[in-house]
Amino acid sequence: MTLTVTADYRDLMKATNAYDELVSEGYPREKLYFDRETHQVKVIVPDATRPEAEEILRRHEPVELWARPFEEG
Repeated sequence: MTLTVTADYRDLMKATNAYDELVSEGYPREKLYFDRETHQVKVIVPDATRPEAEEILRRHEPVELWARPFEEG
């Protein structure tokens, strides 16, 4: 299953650092979404790589972190 993992930082610098680390770890930009207004970073991943993505996002101290099934739209 494909999931969307979302991290809410409420801090632009933390969100930027999380996004940059995902890019540097090889996550394709077309699978990443960075909302600069809400300071949320989203990454679309297969279920098998969810733990690695969540670990990267958690390193930057999100206020909240959640995963949902990916919905194309």
